[in-house]
Amino acid sequence: MSRIERDRAVELGEYIVETGATVRAVAKVFQVSKSTVHKDVTQRLKQRSPGLYLQVKTVLDKNKQERHIRGGLATKRKYKGMSD
Repeated sequence: MSRIERDRAVELGEYIVETGATVRAVAKVFQVSKSTVHKDVTQRLKQRSPGLYLQVKTVLDKNKQERHIRGGLATKRKYKGMSD
């Protein structure tokens, strides 16, 4: 693992903890793929900074539990816009 990957993993992890952002949102902000974000914060971050990893894991678990709610709201907005 290169130094750049380790540093990026920490940077992504800190951003997730600060903002509570989803993997998809983080990928968009940092202009990397969702797969890269996920690998960085689940595998690389665990090796580099175990404390930060646990904080990130808490946020990701919360986002996963709320995923169905966000999907339902997006569908509601989609169909509300179609009726106008």
